[in-house]
Amino acid sequence: MRRILGAVLAFVAAFAVFSPAPSASASTSTPVVFVHGYTGSASNWTTAMSVFRGQGWSSSNLFAYEYNSYGSNVTNARGLASYVDQVKSRTGASQVAIVNHSMGGLVSQYYLKVLGGNTNVSHLASIAGANHGTTSAGACLVFVTCQQMYPGSSFIAQISSGDETPGATRYATWYSACDGVILPYTSTRLDGATNNTVACETHLGFLTNTSVLGQIANYVRN
Repeated sequence: MRRILGAVLAFVAAFAVFSPAPSASASTSTPVVFVHGYTGSASNWTTAMSVFRGQGWSSSNLFAYEYNSYGSNVTNARGLASYVDQVKSRTGASQVAIVNHSMGGLVSQYYLKVLGGNTNVSHLASIAGANHGTTSAGACLVFVTCQQMYPGSSFIAQISSGDETPGATRYATWYSACDGVILPYTSTRLDGATNNTVACETHLGFLTNTSVLGQIANYVRN
């Protein structure tokens, strides 16, 4: 009996040595770039970064890109391209994941689609993204970013025409009928993405919704 038990334990030990490490653990090494929305900042992502750290990411692999909310989103997207290159150089990673909110969806989509950034991005998660525009942008049309964010703009047409989810990047969105800022709220959806409806969450509430942020961390990790 002892010999049988010893043999079993030896087999288990050998299997543990030669079994590959879980892919979920390894994938937390993917750097994550967070992209805020209109009038936002890196501080918008405090809760999200805490959630990601809780799911295994190191602080050294979590980054927040900041841009000018009142300038052109074409310029902002080019800045994102440069920022992603810096993150890749700093971390040694071949790709990053992007998590965006609100107008950050426009910045991200222009980068991935028009500037060809999809080759640098493994996952894109759009939280209440203004991906097809929002009529609430009519309140700030004095700024070019709001002009670009209004439904039917040439900017929206450019990022929406043809394939909305180009390349091998995995795309997902989270949106809610209770958003109140992205109008219509279905604007966030992307053809070809995994589109997730959240029962009832406000536009800014998404940024501190640990349940949704946990889903997004799990999505990026897999």
